[in-house]
Amino acid sequence: MTETVIEKVKTYWDRRPCNIRHSTLEVGTREYFDEVEARKYFVEPHIPKFAEFELWKGKKVLEIGCGIGTDAVNFARAGADYTGIDLSTESIALAEKRFEVFGLNGKFLQCNAEEASQYLPEANFDLVYSFGVIHHSPNPQAIVHAAHRLLKPGGEFRIMLYAENSWKQIMIDAELDQPEAQTGCPIALTYRPTDIFWLLFGRFTILDMHQDHIFPYKIEDYVQYKYTKQPWFEVMPDEIFAVLEKNLGWHTLVKATKNL
Repeated sequence: MTETVIEKVKTYWDRRPCNIRHSTLEVGTREYFDEVEARKYFVEPHIPKFAEFELWKGKKVLEIGCGIGTDAVNFARAGADYTGIDLSTESIALAEKRFEVFGLNGKFLQCNAEEASQYLPEANFDLVYSFGVIHHSPNPQAIVHAAHRLLKPGGEFRIMLYAENSWKQIMIDAELDQPEAQTGCPIALTYRPTDIFWLLFGRFTILDMHQDHIFPYKIEDYVQYKYTKQPWFEVMPDEIFAVLEKNLGWHTLVKATKNL
C-alpha cells in the first residue's frame, strides 16, 4: 500500500523526532532532557522570548507539534494548563516521559493537527502555540482553521514559519544546505509575509511579525557538540549579525489574536 503524504510526514518524524540528538546521554533520563533543553535554547535563544512562558500562568495553552516536549515543560513549569498534540507517536511518548520525570502535569494527544478540533473542545484555549510545525503539513490552512476554532475569543495564536526570504533558503537553493538536520523531509514550506497574511486573513489580526535566527555554526563540529562558528560569522560583529538575522532569519515569528 502506498503511504499517504501525512503518513510519510509521520514516518519521517517518528524515525528521528526533532532535537532527539541534542544529547548523547541515555534518552529519557533527567540529565538527557536537561541537556536537550540547554542545547536547544543556546542555539535558539529567541524561543523563550517569543513564547513568554511566564505570561501563561493559569491559562490554557495548546501546543500544536509539541515534539519531545522542550517548550512544553517550560509552559508547565510556568503554571500553564498545558495540552500538547503531535503527529509523531515517538515524540508524544518522549514528551509524556519528560513530564513524568519532572513531575509536571499536562495532557497529550497523538493526532493530525489538521483535524485537532475533532478531538479537543472548541473555544477552550487562551493560547495556541506552534513553533516550526505548520510548514511541515500538507494542509497548513486546515491547521490554522483548527487553531481558530480551538481558541477562546480574543485568544492568541503564536506560530513560527520558515521564511522564504532568508539566508537558509539562499543556501538551500544553492544546494549547500537542507531544511532539516536529517535528509528527506517530505514537506518544508517557506513563507513570504504576504503568504502569512493570506494564511491568517479573516480569522486573525497580526500583532507582530518579524524574522530571526541564522544558524552560524560549522555542522561538522556542531554534531560533535562543539560550537565553532563559520569563519564569516566568526569575524562578523554581533550588531551586524543581529541585523542579518532581522532581515534574513530562517524563522518568521508571528503573534496574532483571534478575531471576534
